[in-house]
Amino acid sequence: MIHPQAIIDPSARLAEGVSVGAFSVIGAGVEIGAGTRIASHVVIDGLTRIGSDNRIYAFAAIGGDPQDKKYAGEVTSLVIGDRNVIREYCTLNRGTAQDGGMTRLGDDNWIMAYVHIAHDCHIGSHTIFANSATLAGHVTVEDHVILGGFTLLHQFCKVGAHAFTAMNSVISKDVPPFIRVSGHMAKPYGLNSEGLKRRGFSPDTLSQLRNAYKILYRSGLPLEQAIEQLQALDGAVAEIDRLVAFLKDVTRGIVR
Repeated sequence: MIHPQAIIDPSARLAEGVSVGAFSVIGAGVEIGAGTRIASHVVIDGLTRIGSDNRIYAFAAIGGDPQDKKYAGEVTSLVIGDRNVIREYCTLNRGTAQDGGMTRLGDDNWIMAYVHIAHDCHIGSHTIFANSATLAGHVTVEDHVILGGFTLLHQFCKVGAHAFTAMNSVISKDVPPFIRVSGHMAKPYGLNSEGLKRRGFSPDTLSQLRNAYKILYRSGLPLEQAIEQLQALDGAVAEIDRLVAFLKDVTRGIVR
């Protein structure tokens, strides 16, 4: 399962069933879970922990030093969950001491070619990042988000669950859950209705989310007043509560 031309540091820990292709380099302190398959010419370095049944394609660079001038060699980490697909030429960097020291990728994510996930990013599960999506440092992306190709996310931005960004979107503010955004700079273009339907959201939930979207984006209210109206919705579903909780935590403003 380990190609004779792969280079594995003696301190790296590879579980049963891990395969490593030719010319790949697995550095000191790396841990890789059972069944993970690593293609040729992959570099995995630093304090990097990778879970089970991941698939990492050629020329990916995993666990490199953070691209941050403040980084001074501190021990920081990258944690990757289970069943992720990481395609060719992706780069995932470790965290920095200034922000908890960890970059994290959850489970069941589909990370396409040339994606960059910078230091201290926290990515949930079941996301899709299309080719060349780029995340600056300290970005949070919640579950079930889809980033279109060449999406750019400014540092410290947060993207809420089930959001969708169109290709070439440039995002410098937070993206609330459940909505679609597009453009440079990104603007909202309605509810992510198709994605929500595919994930089994009920017609009643979709109707309430559409009402919430109208309050947030078509009422002309300042964000604080829009939050008050959202909280006052009669019989609101749990998704409205999730939207309100996200909006209350916003520090950069939202895409509007």
